[in-house]
Amino acid sequence: MARYLVGVDVGGTFTDFVAYDRDTRALQVWKNLTTPSDPTTGILTGLARIADPATIENLRLGTTVATNAILERKGARIAYVATRGFRDIPFLQRGHRKAHYDSGWTRSRPLVLRRDCHEVDERLLATGEVLQPLDEASIEQVIDAIRASGDIEAIAVTLLFSYINPAHERAVRERLQAALPTIPVSLSYDVLPKWKEYERASTTLADAYVKPVLQRYLSTMRERLTASGVTAPVVLIKSNGGEMSLEAARQQPVQLTLSGPTGGVVAAREVAHELGLRRAVTLDMGGTSTDCSTIVEDQISFTTDFEIEFGLPIQIPMIDIRTIGAGGGSIAWIDKGGMLRVGPESAGAQPGPACYGFGGERPTVTDANLVLGRINPANFLGGGMALAAERAQRAIETLATPLGMSLDDAALAILRIVNNNMTGALRTVLLERGLDPREFALFAFGGAGPLHLSDLLDEAGIPQGVVPVHPGQFSALGFVLTDARVDLERTIQMTSSRFLAARASAFLQELIGIARADLAAQGYHGEPRITRTIDLRYLGQNYELEVPFDFDEFNDANLARLWADFHAQHEARFGFQIPQEVIEAITLRCTVQCSTGQPEFLPLPVRAGRLEPHSMRRVVFSAGPLDTPVYARDQLCAGDVIRGPALIEEAASVTVLSPHHQLRVTPPGHLLVTAA
Repeated sequence: MARYLVGVDVGGTFTDFVAYDRDTRALQVWKNLTTPSDPTTGILTGLARIADPATIENLRLGTTVATNAILERKGARIAYVATRGFRDIPFLQRGHRKAHYDSGWTRSRPLVLRRDCHEVDERLLATGEVLQPLDEASIEQVIDAIRASGDIEAIAVTLLFSYINPAHERAVRERLQAALPTIPVSLSYDVLPKWKEYERASTTLADAYVKPVLQRYLSTMRERLTASGVTAPVVLIKSNGGEMSLEAARQQPVQLTLSGPTGGVVAAREVAHELGLRRAVTLDMGGTSTDCSTIVEDQISFTTDFEIEFGLPIQIPMIDIRTIGAGGGSIAWIDKGGMLRVGPESAGAQPGPACYGFGGERPTVTDANLVLGRINPANFLGGGMALAAERAQRAIETLATPLGMSLDDAALAILRIVNNNMTGALRTVLLERGLDPREFALFAFGGAGPLHLSDLLDEAGIPQGVVPVHPGQFSALGFVLTDARVDLERTIQMTSSRFLAARASAFLQELIGIARADLAAQGYHGEPRITRTIDLRYLGQNYELEVPFDFDEFNDANLARLWADFHAQHEARFGFQIPQEVIEAITLRCTVQCSTGQPEFLPLPVRAGRLEPHSMRRVVFSAGPLDTPVYARDQLCAGDVIRGPALIEEAASVTVLSPHHQLRVTPPGHLLVTAA
């Protein structure tokens, strides 16, 4: 009988697995190296650990295929269809620059070639009224041009003001699909029905760019899973932390742009709630990168302001995660000025850090941790992969010798630099939003996160840290914990002096209806939780505030309450309000969620005797080398207290406890780190 709920996180270096047994409430975790050239092979290799694939009830997968296709420019050749006079929107972009004083800086290349951009004759007004009817002859010209190009694989359609009235876009799609049935079409109204022409065009182009790649990948993956005996439903994790079916992902793959890192944030919210921590900042440090996000009062921070490359926005609803190139595989190097640098280049899974023994020779953060005694070379991946300490030493020596440093000092310098980089990322997600680090708990996970937690607490001024259960597979655990979720939004552009209540109510009901239908298509038919918000600002302002509301129909009484809530929120944020000023309503949003059935985990037992380390090891800290007790995490019990210095080892990670810190083991098994 099927009983396993399985989460799989395909990372740049490792593929992580979590299997929850609904019958026994037991949790199994493991990982293996990612196969970058064929991620499905890594998935199948890991799933082979489950003896009977028929016992898998549900498989939830986070993937970076869409992200990598864009970053590596390995997507499809696409055609772009715009309103007459607007085909250059993807190339004009915005006027801001990444490097103001770099004369050699060039903008990110659009995802479409200019010769593949076409125009149709039509025009809508900003109200959605038809100014110029859609010309059928111009559509035929576009079809002929696409046929003549020979190898167009997908089409993106973005017409002016279609977010108000999609009739022309839908007519263009109908004609394109009739004439070119094998080529998928992405409509801006389906992908991003919001104002701002460039952002809408860029997001729709990204959807079309990855659509053929994802469709081939998902079809092949489903076939290979079935051939291996895995017939359970497979869902993919979206950028908003929810899930979507394979068919839904095939239709709108841009929703997977930030799929993988969301799981850790979802799991951190559940753990923070469980521990009674009202504010948390997450640090997910893997082999290639580090991801940071915030959780305030049980609420995950969401955004639509995301650029996959500078100047290439993808404005789908997603968890607000900031990523930097700092991971266990980040390469340390000496720049032309003789200064030590770390990252952003990573050794990845192949060849990997020097200590992996796969041919890598350049020093990495993992090599530095190994040299300093923080990683046991015989216990990496629970002993499943032996590390070569002598290779790590030789790699670090290539930096230590030219810098005139000892081996230990060079390794410590690498860690100080990467810690400083991560502290900068933490400050970005906290201080830039006006959040005080002293009010937060730092959740450190990913295979490398717990190694750096103690140092980061000091560097960032955060009073306590949490190393959750199974930190090396924590994102995959988040996939098991996530609920089904649909986020939708639509620009409405109205003012408080001329608010069309019936029209706004119809828009809201349409969004909620679409979201309910999406969840029903995924097999969820219970009564969902619905959250409604609207972006408001004073007329003439450039930035909006997102104001929640709890009604389904706009009327005089509800609107009066809505305007009052905006005035109050504006005063709380900016210190003033203007009660008589006209308010502008920009974007209507709804979030519809259904519970997937939360797993219930077994608590740890309470220790009867005294906790003793299983060994001692020389570990180098900033104050020098110390004989350090080493504990096995799977031997810890609820209520255990350990004072630093100490190492807590587990199969996929190591928690380094500095001499001035201590940790307490909570009943669910999480490690709570504070000053001693």
